[in-house]
Amino acid sequence: MEQLNLIVRREVESPLALQAVPTEAPVPMPVQSLEHWTPPAVADGGELRSGLAWRRALVLCGALALTAGAAYAMFEVLAVSQITALQIVLLVLFVANFAWIALWFMNGVHGFLSLWRGRSTIELPKPTRTLSGRTVLVFPVYNEAAKRVFASIQAMWEDLEARGTRHAFDFFILSDSTDVGAWLAEESSFRELRHRLGEDARIYYRHRPRNTARKSGNIAEFCRRWGGRYDFMVVLDADSLMTAEALVRLAAAMERHPEAGIIQSAPKIVGGRTLFARAQQFASHVYGPLVASGLAFWSGGSGNYWGHNAIIRMRAFTGHAGLPELGGRPPLGGHILSHDFVEAALMRRGGWKVYMAPQIEGSYEECPPSLIDYVVRDRRWCQGNLQHLTVLRARGLTWLSRLHLLLGVISYLASPLWLSFLLIGVLLALQSRFVRPEYFPEGFALFPTWPTVNAELAAWLFAGTMVVLLAPRLLGLLLHWRDRRTVARFGGRLASVVSMVLEVVFSALTAPVLMVAQSQAVFAILSGRDSGWHAQCRDGDEPGFGELFSRHRGHLIAGLLLAGLTYAVSPPLLAWMSPVVLGLLLAHPLSAAGASRKLGLALRRRGLLVTPPESDPPRLLARAAELRRSLEEPATAAADAIKRVIADPELRALHLALLQSSAPSPSHEIDVDLLVALAKLDRAGALAQAIEALSAKEAFAAMNNAVAVERLVQLEEKAATLSIPPLRPERAAGHGFPLGVISA
Repeated sequence: MEQLNLIVRREVESPLALQAVPTEAPVPMPVQSLEHWTPPAVADGGELRSGLAWRRALVLCGALALTAGAAYAMFEVLAVSQITALQIVLLVLFVANFAWIALWFMNGVHGFLSLWRGRSTIELPKPTRTLSGRTVLVFPVYNEAAKRVFASIQAMWEDLEARGTRHAFDFFILSDSTDVGAWLAEESSFRELRHRLGEDARIYYRHRPRNTARKSGNIAEFCRRWGGRYDFMVVLDADSLMTAEALVRLAAAMERHPEAGIIQSAPKIVGGRTLFARAQQFASHVYGPLVASGLAFWSGGSGNYWGHNAIIRMRAFTGHAGLPELGGRPPLGGHILSHDFVEAALMRRGGWKVYMAPQIEGSYEECPPSLIDYVVRDRRWCQGNLQHLTVLRARGLTWLSRLHLLLGVISYLASPLWLSFLLIGVLLALQSRFVRPEYFPEGFALFPTWPTVNAELAAWLFAGTMVVLLAPRLLGLLLHWRDRRTVARFGGRLASVVSMVLEVVFSALTAPVLMVAQSQAVFAILSGRDSGWHAQCRDGDEPGFGELFSRHRGHLIAGLLLAGLTYAVSPPLLAWMSPVVLGLLLAHPLSAAGASRKLGLALRRRGLLVTPPESDPPRLLARAAELRRSLEEPATAAADAIKRVIADPELRALHLALLQSSAPSPSHEIDVDLLVALAKLDRAGALAQAIEALSAKEAFAAMNNAVAVERLVQLEEKAATLSIPPLRPERAAGHGFPLGVISA
């Protein structure tokens, strides 16, 4: 460490390098136990209980009543004659699936009523410039496009500046990037951002050399080192944006409600260009408010946390949200992936309230651009939610927190349940077609047993199920039709209806693909396959034919098998199953169409799938888009990024200062990648040769070590005078090196 300090003191001359991070203010953040729990002292303030028990009864009992009615109707459909064991299985699967959609139907109905009447669960004060607390906006990033992230940060900083409330907010980029190019591009973008905004801009950057516990560990490490500086923390993803008004209202609400541990906004999707992203975007603006308002209606102070676009009381978070490791190996053991639900449950256990505030406007996020990218992200979410099966038995959790965790689990188990329901239905049809029935059972019977179902009642049950599925969409559209200005921002009444039909058809056709993908993910996770952790695709290239065929080959095969089986039974059964069969058979072209920017933008030009932020862009979104177009893209290839840091004294000084601010690694650990990298640097004669010889892990280790950076600088200085044959990597590992550099 002393050697590192000497190098940093020699290199650092820019004030920027010395202000990359603020002075630390450590606070303890103890790891919470799931097996042991001591009831806490009640937090200051009280819960808003007005009619809350009745609200929960209306939603939950209403969903149970709907499910009971549907179960009875399904029983009557099947029990025209003596019901069989296979029919009982079908009935159980139907009830499980219907209960899920009935709950969200009741949630949507009461969300609609809440929005129609203008009611809210938590009182939100009007925006003010006189905030007494200090709030930090944290941006956990992991191998993201630097230009996109820093454009969003600058746009939010300027919005707060224009409103006169910048003094109450700090910005902190928390990098967990493991790709050398992405990491060094972040440092370059950070330097340029600080130069543009001035030395007084309280915008900081920290990079972790080891991303222990992933996003939750990233935020926890920040809280333990700097948490004492702040009263509140707003967590934002790399694709998040929040207006100054939204941020100020959240901070003011925290000050007004001392019992609140978390206040969660309801972000809407923006920035979609592909058909898939624009369909998701339209749905989030039309139906999303109903979902969020419904949750707020019956959750009260026992709401949920969605991991971003929320404000958190630092004292409550550090005191109660330290996540434990789950027993066993991944995928169900190890670090908790879907940390947000668990953090909310632990804070609620600690006596703090978790509110949802869907009435706050100006909270935005983005979504994956294609069905393929969505499935990749969904696989990780699936694993995180299934881990909640272990958390469900934690001691001290409120029943509503357990319900939130359970709903997260069921959201992924619903797909294999639906798939099983379809397969059992086909088996029943095959049985009635090819297995000879016993019309006259053994023993005395007045009448024969005819294997049949009540077709008329089945049709009515199907129609009722469609109403339960589609009603929230219609209610969302009706809600927006109240205001002429809002209707115009959706393209008008006719355009909004056509857009809704497009979204429903596209969602219905892609639903079988997601059903199969989620079922595969559930079975893979339960069989022990870990999903890993990959950077999320924000705006990737359109997939080629080969990738599309590879990703959707299984869906095509499943569609062909299902079509053959149903047609073998009867053509009417194939017609009945056509939405599922078509979705699977057309997975390839549907995925290609969904990933098409050309198609998505063509619909936008025709006024379809249009949302208010597109028709009338808020200043924040317009400015963020402008900055993304105008800012220079830093070098992201590892070799180019390393050369840029070594050649630029100011950037190198910043890099070394940031290394000094990183949390030190345990002194007893030996970094093999660093040792090999140092050996290769000893053998290299020029910078280009050294970089070419380093593997990705070795380059990452080298740039995380001040001694290695110093050697790279020396190689750059010798490059003009030395000419040594390229290093042979297979011999580098055996070269000698001083072990004293390990501690640096």
